[in-house]
Amino acid sequence: MKKDLEEVKKLLMENNQEHIVTYLEKCKNQEALLEQLSEFDFAQLKALYETTKKPVEIEESQIEPIKYVDKNKLPKEEVEALEEAGRKVIRDGDYAVVTMAGGQGTRLGHKGPKGTFLVDVEPEPKYIFQILAESLIRQNKAYGITIPWYIMTSEENNEETITFLEKHAYFGYPKESVTFFKQGKLPIMNLDGKLLINKDGLIREASDGNGSIYPSLAKSGMLDKMKQQNVKWVFIGVVDNILLNMVDPLLIGLCQKDKNQIASRTVTKINPQERVGVFCKKKGHPAVIEYTEIPEEMAEEVDEEGELFYGEAHIACTLYSMEALEKASKIQSQYHIAVKKMSYLDEAGNWIEPEKPNAYKFESFIFDVFEAFDDISILRSKREENFAPIKNREGNDSPETARKLYNQFYGNK
Repeated sequence: MKKDLEEVKKLLMENNQEHIVTYLEKCKNQEALLEQLSEFDFAQLKALYETTKKPVEIEESQIEPIKYVDKNKLPKEEVEALEEAGRKVIRDGDYAVVTMAGGQGTRLGHKGPKGTFLVDVEPEPKYIFQILAESLIRQNKAYGITIPWYIMTSEENNEETITFLEKHAYFGYPKESVTFFKQGKLPIMNLDGKLLINKDGLIREASDGNGSIYPSLAKSGMLDKMKQQNVKWVFIGVVDNILLNMVDPLLIGLCQKDKNQIASRTVTKINPQERVGVFCKKKGHPAVIEYTEIPEEMAEEVDEEGELFYGEAHIACTLYSMEALEKASKIQSQYHIAVKKMSYLDEAGNWIEPEKPNAYKFESFIFDVFEAFDDISILRSKREENFAPIKNREGNDSPETARKLYNQFYGNK
């Protein structure tokens, strides 16, 4: 509900945002800014800023390795039985796929949504969205169905994403089976807790992390739509993994066999320093420790066979029951802090380009809710068959490394 000027000014003064009051009184787009500020939860913003002063602490005594199933060590008969159970779910139309595609290709030097990035694969270059669409089309043909495909965008890239897919006729995927929804966002604040003003004269905001997918699914009506489609299992994956296996009957069968509500496919870490989160048990519940938060000694710990105790990498390949998604949508998100370089408009109207990180961005992670569940099924798989991320312009997890993995995988088909 929109508040009047005096109400908003009072809120700003009470929350250490006097500079916005000064700007608000003279800006040309006062109405739009008032409407935006009226939506802010200033108590939440204050609490988020307070977390920046607290160091991240890992209570190592409460953390232990997690159990997993190695796909390549399962008896052939068991694999077939689990896969047949999973295939039945897919054939019966009880399955949907969600792609998290809210990010931009900035780190790749690409202007536009990451899914619109063109990868130089063989025999001809393909866009990331094209690779995902073709993968789903193959599965539709194999099962004789059309899997509902949900795509999570962001405020920043929603229009461009839809326009791109419309232009390319969804790369052959039935348009009526594709649904878009937006993830949440939060204001950016500087290192003193001050809100930043963007070029458009509004408060600068950013997507609040892939963990916002759960409340976003509920608020956007997507969970209700899935239930109307009789969906019982939902796979959620990221847009930037061009070897993403979105339809894995073995993962479904394993989750059902274990009587769990969540299952995740993993790969083993290349080395203790690889920049990926790892699965563990925390206080007896499944969890993921981010690479920025795990102590070095814990990251390097190995078992009798020389394998990392904490080596099951979280690669955002996760299956959920509908009950799990509904539960997750009601869990209060926890937020992680990222310090970024963020340009802004000062009170005098000057556009400032900082030379070093100057602002806090708050993100919730998709795995944060795992701790609310008793257990999770973990399926270890081969990296070369499941994980070819495109995150960096060069080096590890770059278009070049992903292209090689993609070409090797499909060249052997």
